[in-house]
Amino acid sequence: QVQLVVSGGGLVQSGGSLRLSCAASARMFHIYRVGWYRQAPGNQREMVASINTAGTINYADFVKGRFTISRDGANVFLQMNNLEPEDTAVYYCHAYWVYEYWGQGTQVTVSS
Repeated sequence: QVQLVVSGGGLVQSGGSLRLSCAASARMFHIYRVGWYRQAPGNQREMVASINTAGTINYADFVKGRFTISRDGANVFLQMNNLEPEDTAVYYCHAYWVYEYWGQGTQVTVSS
């Protein structure tokens, strides 16, 4: 069983920055595909960014060069710059290898 512990959400003004962190309990975490998802009220959960085991990174179109996903050992990060009110959502860390795992969500609120 893999546990993902997320930290770093909060309230920020439009144009501000936040850095989300996800700490995994798994050994050999480098073999997991990892990513960040978000879910706003009334919306479906959507992918924000992901890194596969080859290091290939994918971003959702709405990121528009504002977010950067990275990984370091058993940690995954999401640096979010130039945040917009539309980025307000609960953000989740995700990992997949054979099974998929979700961290607890962290609220990101961007005020206008």
